[in-house]
Amino acid sequence: MTHGIDTDFLVAAEISNHPFHPRADALIRSLLDAGHDFALAPQTLAEFVHVVTDARRMPQPLTMLDAIVRAETWWEAEEVIRVFPNGRTVSDFFDWLRRHQPGRKRLLDTQLAATFRNAGVDRIVTNNARDYGALGGFEIVSYN
Repeated sequence: MTHGIDTDFLVAAEISNHPFHPRADALIRSLLDAGHDFALAPQTLAEFVHVVTDARRMPQPLTMLDAIVRAETWWEAEEVIRVFPNGRTVSDFFDWLRRHQPGRKRLLDTQLAATFRNAGVDRIVTNNARDYGALGGFEIVSYN
């Protein structure tokens, strides 16, 4: 089964001093050992690079180059399926914004959910279940 990667999970997996790093790492190993794979969207990589290079969010931010290398490693991983927004994704995004009114702080999550939905991905690895709960139809896999 394919599990969509939310940015919070990618950050926890890649930042060794993140409080949830051991759990994120264990979940990765467990899912891969069970034959699962991951879905990753370009917008998640952009948000990842933004977050891990931000000194206001990270006690020890990565350099831009290090962040890019880590993002590319995930993008090129054999266990990762690349998923992309398309026309239907954008239509669903606007529809969900109108219907669910998630607020401006959940715009990227709503777009990511629409990307996953249109790629046939219905499991999302995240500790931010509230970001996706109102949209319905997703199983949230947490690691906290």
